Amino acid sequence: MAELGVVAWPPAPMRTERLVLRESRAGDRTAFIELFASSEVRTYLGGPRPRDELERAVPEIPGRRPGVFVVELDGAPIGTVMLDRRDAERPGHLGPEGAEAELGYMLLPSAWGRGYAAEACAAALDWFAAALPGEPVVLCTQTANDRSMRLAAKLGFVEVARFEEFGAEQWFGVRSPVTSAD
Repeated sequence: MAELGVVAWPPAPMRTERLVLRESRAGDRTAFIELFASSEVRTYLGGPRPRDELERAVPEIPGRRPGVFVVELDGAPIGTVMLDRRDAERPGHLGPEGAEAELGYMLLPSAWGRGYAAEACAAALDWFAAALPGEPVVLCTQTANDRSMRLAAKLGFVEVARFEEFGAEQWFGVRSPVTSAD
């Protein structure tokens, strides 16, 4: 994925009712490795990556770029929320030029089922709306991923298309300023 472009980064840590979204730091490396090595987390994201490969590849401060937030609960990282540009070569775009802002997220399984993903994604979307006003955000998930499908609806994403990618049916939606949920 390509970076967002010119945005003020890093923002001050964002606090929600239960979470903090902040820039990555060195102490987050273990959580990043856990996310990418987890077969549960990566079920709909191409599968887990080998832990030994991640130990070699993940930098000391992972995900340190505009649009990548660490989601923290009670002082411990539980996942990430990312806003990046969707690769132009991939299917699923709003226009011929592509490069729309795309929302992605991963939480550790111990944090699932408590509404943290919705809370964190909503905060990141609010930050994005302030940083790049009027720009839509897209989200792509496998139709088999019931949790992500429900989250997309809760966040105000509206279906634009379905297509095959990575050997599975994908749902592609958009959240624009006129369709965003409050």
